[in-house]
Amino acid sequence: MRTVNKVILIGNITRDPLIKDIDNNKKVALFSLATNRYYKTAEWENKSESEFHNCVAWGNLADRVEKFLTKWKLVYVEWRLRTRIIDKEDWTKSYKTEVVISNLIFLNKKSDFDSIEPIDDIIDDVIEIDDKF
Repeated sequence: MRTVNKVILIGNITRDPLIKDIDNNKKVALFSLATNRYYKTAEWENKSESEFHNCVAWGNLADRVEKFLTKWKLVYVEWRLRTRIIDKEDWTKSYKTEVVISNLIFLNKKSDFDSIEPIDDIIDDVIEIDDKF
């Protein structure tokens, strides 16, 4: 039987991405994305709550994240959830769930990116990488 592990989020970058170089000049970009949920209480009062998602982009996609994404930019991301197990020094384990990204769409206007550096038409396109990284 098949299963599904797919995540689609639209939200704002909460901090400038952290870029790391790994073995063989492979890059990874780590950033956090904020989304909001709006609802009404039993008393019909409007409320909202924020959720923060850890995101990871690899390879060419990490290059694009490094070049264009900064705090508060609005983006669409999709792919899958991955939970890592982290062994701590005190012999305990912690778990970190991340959204590993394969598709990223920049949702801000081109003029919002002009202050970063000159850009090409890639902002209007979906940037995709495959699962082989």
